[in-house]
Amino acid sequence: MKKLGIKLSVILVLLLLITGVLTACGGGETPAEAETEGEVTTEVESDDDYKLVLRLSHVFSPEEQLTKSMDLVADSIYEKTNGAIEIQTFPQGQIAAYKDGVEQVVRGADFISVEDPSYIGDYVPDFTAMVGPMLYDTYAEYVAMTDTELVADMKRRAEEKGIKILSLDYVFGFRNVITDKVIETPADLNGVRLRVPGSQLFIETLNAMGANSTPLPWGETISAMQQGVVDGIEGSEFTNLGNSIYEVRKNVALTRHFLGACGVYISTDVWDGIPAKYQKIIQDEYNAGAIHMVELLTEQHAGVVEELESYGVQFNEVDREAFVEATAHIYDTFPGLTPGIYDLLQEELAIIRGQ
Repeated sequence: MKKLGIKLSVILVLLLLITGVLTACGGGETPAEAETEGEVTTEVESDDDYKLVLRLSHVFSPEEQLTKSMDLVADSIYEKTNGAIEIQTFPQGQIAAYKDGVEQVVRGADFISVEDPSYIGDYVPDFTAMVGPMLYDTYAEYVAMTDTELVADMKRRAEEKGIKILSLDYVFGFRNVITDKVIETPADLNGVRLRVPGSQLFIETLNAMGANSTPLPWGETISAMQQGVVDGIEGSEFTNLGNSIYEVRKNVALTRHFLGACGVYISTDVWDGIPAKYQKIIQDEYNAGAIHMVELLTEQHAGVVEELESYGVQFNEVDREAFVEATAHIYDTFPGLTPGIYDLLQEELAIIRGQ
């Protein structure tokens, strides 16, 4: 009996040891079944598996610097994210542009819209005032304005509408009146049909300047001038050269009524779904691209004017004060503007100019 008792004790000890080994090894449980007190382990997708393809749209031609800058930024983002963020660029309005492009952003599409900030004015009206007529004297003034708390508040309100603003600083030159007529005063624009983009700010401003604004898609603009549908356009020297406007219209009146600039916009929902490490790369690259473009065009402007003159283009100064007076009421005509927004912008400009 003693021997039997000893054997049973040995067997019991062995069984306990085997059970302990199996438990330590997981007892055959799958990772999804393994639990600790108050905690369940789950599998998390790695950022290394993340992939997003975005389509980017604008209306500029392949020869213009904005197109080149957008392509460079897209390439750099693709490289620095190891292909996780792919931005496919579509120039010249090949896909949704202007209002339609911004609507794609608001609807949450995997889309980047590159447009004049006045199109964001449809959602946050103060952006219309920020790029209103006759405000800025230099590129630097505008860039400094976009860095103020006044504009930061506008950006926050845009995010509430579903628009994440990655940049406002892609400056491509002052916009002037391009026709075959010497324009010096608003009266000289009486009866002149000028192509403008479909932005209400542009339509109202050019009408106030004395012209007959004619909204047209960019792709129809050259043929419209050739066929006499419009008498000219408004645009920068870079647009003039990049699109060979000089071949059909030979005079530039230096109205400098707008500073040509584009912002870069993406859906807040899309943005919030991008891993933080990729968000930083995207933001940094668009910031750097804007700085580079402003520096480049500042250096190139005199050479572009000289080249246009070599093609027979003539430039003339205008009575700027007359145009300022003619367009002053624009800041009072747009609904939804913050009361006194024009004065607030002028206060910021006074600070910027005094620095």
